Amino acid sequence: MASAKVLLVDDDPNLVELIGLRLEAAGYEVLRALDEGEAMRKVRETAIDLSVVDLQLVQRDGISLMESLHQVAPRMPVIILTAHGSIESAVEAMKKGAYSYLTKPFESRDLIFQIERAIDTSRLSVEVDRLRDLLQERYSPANIVAGSEKMRTVLEAVSRIADTESTVLLLGESGTGKDLIAKLIHLAGPRKAKPFVALNCAALPETLLESSLFGHEKGAFSGAVKTSRGLFQQAHGGSVFLDEIADMPLAIQAKVLRVLQEKQFYPLGSEKLIEVDVRVITATNKNLEEQVKLGLFRQDLYYRIHVIPIHLPALRERKEDIPPLIDHFIQQFSVKTGKEIKGLTPQAMQKLMLYDWPGNVRELENTIEYAVTMADQDRITEDLVLGNRVAVPPDKLLPLKEAKDAFEKSYLTSLLQSCRGNVSEASKLAGKYRADFYILLRKHHLSPTTFKD
Repeated sequence: MASAKVLLVDDDPNLVELIGLRLEAAGYEVLRALDEGEAMRKVRETAIDLSVVDLQLVQRDGISLMESLHQVAPRMPVIILTAHGSIESAVEAMKKGAYSYLTKPFESRDLIFQIERAIDTSRLSVEVDRLRDLLQERYSPANIVAGSEKMRTVLEAVSRIADTESTVLLLGESGTGKDLIAKLIHLAGPRKAKPFVALNCAALPETLLESSLFGHEKGAFSGAVKTSRGLFQQAHGGSVFLDEIADMPLAIQAKVLRVLQEKQFYPLGSEKLIEVDVRVITATNKNLEEQVKLGLFRQDLYYRIHVIPIHLPALRERKEDIPPLIDHFIQQFSVKTGKEIKGLTPQAMQKLMLYDWPGNVRELENTIEYAVTMADQDRITEDLVLGNRVAVPPDKLLPLKEAKDAFEKSYLTSLLQSCRGNVSEASKLAGKYRADFYILLRKHHLSPTTFKD
């Protein structure tokens, strides 16, 4: 507390001096003000942690001064000092933003206790807001690479549903970023200040999964040495993200269905009904309709979670996002490794563009992390990416013309990205005359200016 600055405001110089000496003895840096004007000047000039303001001042009351102080320093706690007969006014001050009040005469230790508690609370609030801002910055749409039409459609859907309470089902292959989108939905909605709790349903055996979700009483099963709250209780008021929900055992699916329908459940070994208020976001990389037909997933639960389905495209379906994703990961891992990697050679970029990425964005991220770590020059070369991995054959073969056009567009996009939109350089690498190269660009509706820095 030694670094905390406290402003004392009272028109009684003897009282100000007495309180100031006692606070200084407790380790505080004290600023004194005998009138409202002096108090305002000090708040404008110095970052003050807390103010102690007398309710009855010469020119105006302490409540009015507090409101003026909060216009300059909105987060600064204010403790009001009041005479015994003015308690009603002090309560009014708290309604208008005062942290607390003390009635004269008071013990110095009571004031110091109030100051310590107020400053601790204020600093904790600032830290929580800082962490929340960091999360919001990381998961905001502006920081999710989504240049392709398919990903822009996903983000548009997120913006429309974030303020609703509807259950969301995220569909997509592993590594497409379902967890990222789930967190974005939470942070973009009214529950953002409440907990976001995530669980991979495929990662735990049945008993442990049930206990993790719903909690348990002491002795409910072997190893349950103490009572534990489940994730649904932990997320009360916020959101629960159930990843890989298709791998959830049928018996647990029934309890999850009850939470969705009735917002209540029984913890393991308990007869006490628990009520919760949560938004549920689910995700899977499997075909749930097929799982229902096979009897592996409850049909009633499927209908409950299939309220707002959002499909996250595979990376091979949005290859125009690969170059900006690469730039994003290079920047991220360059900072992490302390290297200054400027980018990829055209050959390395072409290799990455032609690959089908069965592991999607996660696989691309791992690939770039390895390449940045192993690079011994400022550009990542072809030998540092993918190793012996080759393009994975598509599940469904395209007609020759469609396959050729798809390859051609991907190849041109890779070239333009590598050459930063320099047509002369790109056409030279492609072995084409500039005029012929422009014809290909027009054919695939590609503009060189899109790829310029």
